[in-house]
Amino acid sequence: MLCLVPSELVRFYSRFLRRPEVICAPSCLLLSGALTMSLQSPGFKMLRLQRTKLGGLGLRLFRGLHHKPVMAVRREDVNAWERRAPLAPRHIKGITNLGYKVLIQPSNRRAIHDKEYVKAGGILQEDISEACLILGVKRPPEDKLIPKKTYAFFSHTIKAQEANMGLLDEILKQEIRLIDYEKMVDHRGIRVVAFGQWAGVAGMINILHGMGLRLLALGHHTPFMGAQEIFNELPCEYVEPHELKEVSQTGDLRKVYGTVLSRHHHLVRKTDGIYDPVDYDKYPEHYISRFNTDIAPYTSCFINGIYWETNTPRLLTRQDAESLLAPGKSPIVGVEGCPTLPHKLVAICDISADTGGSIEFMTECTTIEHPFCMYDADQHIIHDSVEGSGILMCSIDNLPAQLPIEATEYFGDMLYPYVEEMILSDATQPLESQNFSPVVRDAVIASNGALADKYKYIQKLRESRERAQSLSMATKKKVLVLGTGYVSEPVLEYLSRDANIEITVGSDIKNQIELLGKKYNINPVIMEIGKQEEKLGSLVAKQDLVISLLPYVLHPFVAKACITSRVNMVTASYITPALKELEKSVEDAGITVIGELGLDPGLDHMLAMETIDKAKEVGATIESYISYCGGLPAPEHSDNPLRYKFSWSPVGVLMNIMQPATYLLNGKVVNVAGGVSFLDAVTPMDYYPGLNLEGYPNRDSTKYAEIYGISSAHTLLRGTLRYKGYAKALNGFVKLGLINRDAFPALQPEAKPLTWKELLCDLVGISRSSKHAVLKEAVSKKLGGDNTQMAAVEQLGLLGNEQVPRAESVVDALSKHLAMKLSYGPGEKDMIVMRDSFGIRHPSGHLENKTIDLVVYGDVKGFSAMAKTVGLPTAMAAKMLLDGEIQAKGLIGPFSKEIYRPILERIKAEGIIYTTQSTISS
Repeated sequence: MLCLVPSELVRFYSRFLRRPEVICAPSCLLLSGALTMSLQSPGFKMLRLQRTKLGGLGLRLFRGLHHKPVMAVRREDVNAWERRAPLAPRHIKGITNLGYKVLIQPSNRRAIHDKEYVKAGGILQEDISEACLILGVKRPPEDKLIPKKTYAFFSHTIKAQEANMGLLDEILKQEIRLIDYEKMVDHRGIRVVAFGQWAGVAGMINILHGMGLRLLALGHHTPFMGAQEIFNELPCEYVEPHELKEVSQTGDLRKVYGTVLSRHHHLVRKTDGIYDPVDYDKYPEHYISRFNTDIAPYTSCFINGIYWETNTPRLLTRQDAESLLAPGKSPIVGVEGCPTLPHKLVAICDISADTGGSIEFMTECTTIEHPFCMYDADQHIIHDSVEGSGILMCSIDNLPAQLPIEATEYFGDMLYPYVEEMILSDATQPLESQNFSPVVRDAVIASNGALADKYKYIQKLRESRERAQSLSMATKKKVLVLGTGYVSEPVLEYLSRDANIEITVGSDIKNQIELLGKKYNINPVIMEIGKQEEKLGSLVAKQDLVISLLPYVLHPFVAKACITSRVNMVTASYITPALKELEKSVEDAGITVIGELGLDPGLDHMLAMETIDKAKEVGATIESYISYCGGLPAPEHSDNPLRYKFSWSPVGVLMNIMQPATYLLNGKVVNVAGGVSFLDAVTPMDYYPGLNLEGYPNRDSTKYAEIYGISSAHTLLRGTLRYKGYAKALNGFVKLGLINRDAFPALQPEAKPLTWKELLCDLVGISRSSKHAVLKEAVSKKLGGDNTQMAAVEQLGLLGNEQVPRAESVVDALSKHLAMKLSYGPGEKDMIVMRDSFGIRHPSGHLENKTIDLVVYGDVKGFSAMAKTVGLPTAMAAKMLLDGEIQAKGLIGPFSKEIYRPILERIKAEGIIYTTQSTISS
């Protein structure tokens, strides 16, 4: 069973939240025992002594009062799972023995039965308005607050938590004295009242259970499950934090490794990389955490309980999660029932339950009823499941409620020494007149209708947040995304991570824009972009940036609107001659228009320029550059005549083979005619032999000698990859006249319906009434008797009686037909393959043959590989423009370091990983 747990289990737990130290004990029993022992410590004995002294004081004060002070234990009525109480029956007995009246509000949820409190001397009573002190665990409903009373509970207001500011306002309005357990600390700042131990115990049980479920979901047949008995039997070994990397790679797979993490293990000053505990306490904002690089990459599970404030370093950010969840190579080979895990980090239990705190992407707490969720770092979404991609998260904000009896007794032991002075509190009198110990006095958040001096900062925090929100609303960057195809969703997801970006989406496809509106916070605009010039211009004028994901023929139309309104623009498509004609207008407008930001063109440029610029820096020259790239169905989904599938309109793909191509080979310019003869330029690719690929040149490669600054190159070729057989099948379509963009009246809306059989009869020059056999013979003759091409025509239904879609041209009709026949089905995924090859001559005379490989698979439940590799670089460039990272003006591509370096770094965090390899020859 233990071989299923790949190395270390890191246990995060802070006993007292003021100290962000971490006790990594893999056994919850060990952890429990450690804290149970602390009850016998000198500190606890001192608390008992204090209680005795206070008891004498209380009786003396009581004799001078005209009425008996009353305390009440209120019913917990906000959370159905809250079964704890602030005091157990034995504490109530101690208080009543001191002569105080104790009211117990009835509850059928409280873990300890009402009758046990009655036996201890409590009075069961619904109306608790007689009490001067009202104790609870969690916040009461605002409408049940009683004016001018002293309340004690966990208020969660000390960080100006927005969700509880309404409660605080009501407390101030009703002149209630609020004592917050969280701020009851000793002279060292260490909490003296907390459920800490039981949060740790419950958290460990939960996360062990959760890891078991997660490992089952990942294909492990017998993972350990969360139970103390099982965990007690685990062979645990403690290591130092710096040893984690080694044991994660070479450790005994029959062991669970644990570590103890303290501040000095991961916190360093920004300026010199040193940790100074005194300096950190004063200036935590001067420090960063190296947890994300030194600890997390070697951790399977960690439990977090640190106290976090806005000026202290985070343990993990969203970007850290993306990096940690990127697929990596595991030294462990998976077997049946014990597959290789997709990434090292499996689970996080956040005991602190501090949303948006030390773990930035923990944005919502889980519940006892639904204790687990998955955080998908690729899409930055949280879903209620233990399956799918991501990290298992457990962040229950009332963990000790799962062990309510033990937690109540433990908490009551800590609170009991201070109860008597709290009973004697008179909320109608000034706070200064109360005879409180420092522990209680410093925990009073509000009194007499005002915040206590120590907590007046809360109002400043509120005002600061409100100003920031107001400023954020006023300074939101506005982005217009045009187009709602497959690429648009990664763009929207990436931009939506920034709350300061307001996104408008324009499209003429109503159902697509409605679907996007359900997933993302967008302003939808239905419009025909190419036909509503005035509406487009008005919309563009309100934006800071326009992202055009439209067909390339519409980019100049959009660019003109951007030029008129002086608005920046980005697109993933080629900078076409029509767009190039606007270059001077773009410069005159003083705006930035960036094209070729997708995959090909896009990432291919960026990877090329990175290599070329590095070569130039060492005085080397580029002698050859060959780049092939292709978007393909995953091999298991390629079983069709084209060995290809379409995720968007096939017109561009089909017309591509009709275009001529030019490239440089060994110093000679080679021209390739499009159409029928393009098949002659198709060559088999000898890399990735298992994929059986072929490639052909694409457009004019020779122009990149100037664009890339590599005039020294004797070979320069950019091409397209497909599975073997694709080019031959399309060559058959060309022979038949199916890839023809000329207007075809018989397919116009006003013409009568036409079948594919009838259309093929027209194309091969025989009567539409010809029999199938006659048509087949005529088509075969047109194809030169090529059986493979004939099979492709038949299998795609082009000789049948299915109606031809209405279209402007034959190729448009074929495009619509293939989009229906060869689109991706449920559960099918795509892939992209890119290979860049360089010949680099170094000053020493040696020749470096360098290759860069990029292979990305689509996610069945997420984005396709093509959508990710086109959409994310485009979105990143857009964000860089908005943030001022790109200062260049004019019509440009991603050829400068200012653009390509940040994007190539950031795509790694999105799981787009490329590899390089070099060989040196003389």
